[in-house]
Amino acid sequence: MASIGMAEQSDEQRTQYESEAVRIIELAAEQGITLRLLGSLAFHLQCPRYGYLQQALGRSYTDIDFAGYRTETARVAALFGGMGYREDPEVNLYFAGERMIYYHPTIDGFYVDVFFDRLNFCHEINWVGRLDKEALTLPFAEMLMEKMQIVEINEKDVIDTIMFLLEHPLADHDERAINIRLIGELCAKDWGLWRTLTMNLEKVSQLAHSYDLLSEAEKARVTEQVGRALERINQEPKSMSWKLRAMVGDRVKWYQDVDEVS
Repeated sequence: MASIGMAEQSDEQRTQYESEAVRIIELAAEQGITLRLLGSLAFHLQCPRYGYLQQALGRSYTDIDFAGYRTETARVAALFGGMGYREDPEVNLYFAGERMIYYHPTIDGFYVDVFFDRLNFCHEINWVGRLDKEALTLPFAEMLMEKMQIVEINEKDVIDTIMFLLEHPLADHDERAINIRLIGELCAKDWGLWRTLTMNLEKVSQLAHSYDLLSEAEKARVTEQVGRALERINQEPKSMSWKLRAMVGDRVKWYQDVDEVS
């Protein structure tokens, strides 16, 4: 696995990211703008018991990622402009209405990445109409899918997923739980999404046992959570298109290539 997002990071640096992320959400809320965290900071904020694993295992923050609604792009631009952030004109033009990047006014290398309506990497994760489920972050189902939709999964994604599965229960609702019913329903309509999510969940279960920092009980808990998730996902009745695509299997690529933004 690649080492993206894996580096030593001081308490001061981490606090800088964490405090700025919360400040932006609060300012957005004051202006009636919907912004929710995703990525490493979302997992840290939603894992008060197990969030320490990020720093302990060398998982660093590289930026602040937000989810928003496309209908609010102009207001989001005004928000960051008012805070003194500088836009990336090339990215913001190329991904108009889908993604925006803004650079901190005084801290070199510190930037914010805003995604509107969906992530569209290896698979599409859509959150239209869902951002009211949590006050600070994506709903928990989308948080798990955000990590598990990455075909070439990185260690940072494994760490975030391990602590998330340790922290939160699986359920058929969104109330402080991972809505595995929703994930199962989405996977039942899309064989490619099912293939990647189930493949990566199995990897997380296996890799959890390689971390000496985890107790045997914690390793077993991750394996149990993954087992329950896979059972729930696999028992969901599959669509006809899913069944037809399953007959083709891995012989045809089932995911999108990811556009890198440098």
